Amino acid sequence: MSSPSSESSNAKSSPPKEEYRTPGLRGVKTTTLFRAVNPELFIKPNKPVMVFGIVTITMCVAYIAYLHATEENKRELYEAVDSEGNRYTRRKSSKWD
Repeated sequence: MSSPSSESSNAKSSPPKEEYRTPGLRGVKTTTLFRAVNPELFIKPNKPVMVFGIVTITMCVAYIAYLHATEENKRELYEAVDSEGNRYTRRKSSKWD
């Protein structure tokens, strides 16, 4: 029979084994359809692709804002013809002024 002191020394020297789970949904059993519909839950993030996407979306929004601003400026101008037949651009003014 072994002494209690030898059993306690063995228990202290070896750490308890713990099973660690993988973070997120990578360790969960799911269907192929769920993985195909929600790939962002299972794929490791790719920083260069994220940066490219953010820059692309920002440029698209800036371009749309630019088009909106230039179109708005064009609406305030119109082409007028004077009595001599010369064409010139003029800012629109209210009929009531």
